[in-house]
Amino acid sequence: MKKDDNGHSGSVVWRLLRCNISTGQIIGYAVACFVGLAIVLAGLQFYRDVNSAGESDDPMISRDYLILSKKVEGLGSLGGAQAEFSKSDIAGLESQPWVERIGLFTASDFNVSASVEMGGRSMSTYLFFESIPDGFFDIKPDGWSFSPDDPFIPIVLSKDYLTLYNFGFAASRGLPQVSEAMIGMVPLRISVSGNGRQQWFDGRIVGFSSRLNTIAVPQEFMDWANGRFGDGTDSAPSRLIVEVNAPGDPGIAGYLKDHGMESAGDKADSGRAAHFLSVVTGVVMAVGAVISLLACFILLLSIYLLLQKSRGKLRDLMLLGYTPDAVARYYYLLVAGVNATVVLMAIAAMVAARSLWMPAFAALGLKGASLWVASVAAAAAGIVLTGFDIAAIRRRVIRTWYDR
Repeated sequence: MKKDDNGHSGSVVWRLLRCNISTGQIIGYAVACFVGLAIVLAGLQFYRDVNSAGESDDPMISRDYLILSKKVEGLGSLGGAQAEFSKSDIAGLESQPWVERIGLFTASDFNVSASVEMGGRSMSTYLFFESIPDGFFDIKPDGWSFSPDDPFIPIVLSKDYLTLYNFGFAASRGLPQVSEAMIGMVPLRISVSGNGRQQWFDGRIVGFSSRLNTIAVPQEFMDWANGRFGDGTDSAPSRLIVEVNAPGDPGIAGYLKDHGMESAGDKADSGRAAHFLSVVTGVVMAVGAVISLLACFILLLSIYLLLQKSRGKLRDLMLLGYTPDAVARYYYLLVAGVNATVVLMAIAAMVAARSLWMPAFAALGLKGASLWVASVAAAAAGIVLTGFDIAAIRRRVIRTWYDR
């Protein structure tokens, strides 16, 4: 028979102490804590799975980007006023808590025209170029750079432009429809002129952006071309790209309205949807956390009642030479075992719940996030709960020792 540190039989002590343990109370705690922890883990994993879309081409919940412009009212620039952002406008935006960073659109200060031959037909058109800092692009095409010695200009187009060409212009004119890969192989001849100069370049479309509704060129080319072909005026930006760290923040719409700004596309609606989902997920996780905490208090209450019932036995054991820690060790093991079982069951329930929503996510092209974060969170919660329970039990047993 196994002996403890005091030379007494551990199994005999355990049989003595467990007489007053209520199996129903322990099971009740385990069930309540399991439900609460499972809700927290499922909510956390669901949010991470949805948020994993931020790594795809069409993010659902991630840091959002707003393309801002000033509202054009009345006669617009015909009345002499340009819809541009002043330094004070930009400084005001930077001071907002929902703004992470701001990029300026640099517009071309020169004339641009392009010609292309497709299907035996030649087409030419006037264009415009814009550039933004590279960190705001949603794609990273190869060869995205420019030097004056290069006759080649890389171009990024909006995906909407290709859609308009294929299903609008090409369909009505009997021209061939093209894919993204095919249009990247189409040779373009770009004419850049202004300030009494003209120069021809080869152009190639190197990518398509879902975020930017423009014809983008590298910032190096824009700075060089504006200096060479522009009139030298330093004009204020007419558009901004703003990285928002809290999509759907109610303050965004109010600020834009009060300052005469507007956002391109439906980013405001998608941001509100993302914000709503974040709030709902937070509420669900909070409910689960409250259930877990209440279960923890139920366990403590049960253990306090158990220790009160076993008060005489505890005193007798201490009179026989047992230290408070030696007596409480059995309750420590009980709590640790129950909490470990609860954590494992909650992780299993989270995995089972995840299998219900992942087929729908997979149909949307979402791969989901790793399970490690939720599993580590469950283990951490189990350790914290166990540590809290052990500290409370030890304090109660020591009080019994000194109250004898």
